[in-house]
Amino acid sequence: MDETTRTAVSVAEVPAEAPRLRYDDGREAVQEELSSTRRTARVVGMLVLGGYLTYGVGNAIATGIAAAPDYLSSVSASTLFTASAVWMLLNSALVIGIGTLMLPILRPHNKNIALGYFATRVFEGIILAVGVISLLSLVIVSRSYTEAGAADASYFETLGALAINGNFMAYNVAMVGLGLGSLFFCYLLFRSKLVPRFLAVWGLVGYAIFATGCVLEILGFAGTGLVATIPGGLFEIFFGIWLIAKGFNPSAITIGAAKTAGVLTP
Repeated sequence: MDETTRTAVSVAEVPAEAPRLRYDDGREAVQEELSSTRRTARVVGMLVLGGYLTYGVGNAIATGIAAAPDYLSSVSASTLFTASAVWMLLNSALVIGIGTLMLPILRPHNKNIALGYFATRVFEGIILAVGVISLLSLVIVSRSYTEAGAADASYFETLGALAINGNFMAYNVAMVGLGLGSLFFCYLLFRSKLVPRFLAVWGLVGYAIFATGCVLEILGFAGTGLVATIPGGLFEIFFGIWLIAKGFNPSAITIGAAKTAGVLTP
């Protein structure tokens, strides 16, 4: 067999459908994307952990004050209550920021899921903010209660209960939306290998349990939402730490960047 024949056979043995990266055309674009994505991963990880700090701490303080027997006579004068509620509002900006930063990372792998996850985070942020505004209305109710005296106590107690329940309901609705949207997010993480697959599977299971628990909470099964947050909550904490320490899988980012730059060819 002469040299020409051997070359022809070698070419014929290469599958026609095998993807090929033309690094000579797009190496710089891919390397820049890797560097940029590493920075983005750290920021996303910090935002995920920051969400727990802002909403978790703020909610614990604000709802703790609102759970006191005499809260109607004290909330309007409590600077801590107002500051805690505003701290909770900051979480809405953080979760929308997560969706915004993840959009260009996910889009090369699946545009529809990327947009869907972004919409999920925007939905979560808006609904949580509505709940916090409902909670903040306790300041007005409390002030009116103090000025009116005990004559209309039952009326103001009803308004106060509605404000507290409004925040409770908004939280659970937002978490149902987050849980359902994040199922597709974790599926894409699994398929694209942006993070280790065990982490993506953990997220799938955790968010499924979380969404189910919040639905049951809305239906009146008290306590199910809190219990159901454990696996999903632990996933988000670990996911945030992972992004800060490790970032996304460089191989998956390289493939996504190559597609975006038009250097991944059939």
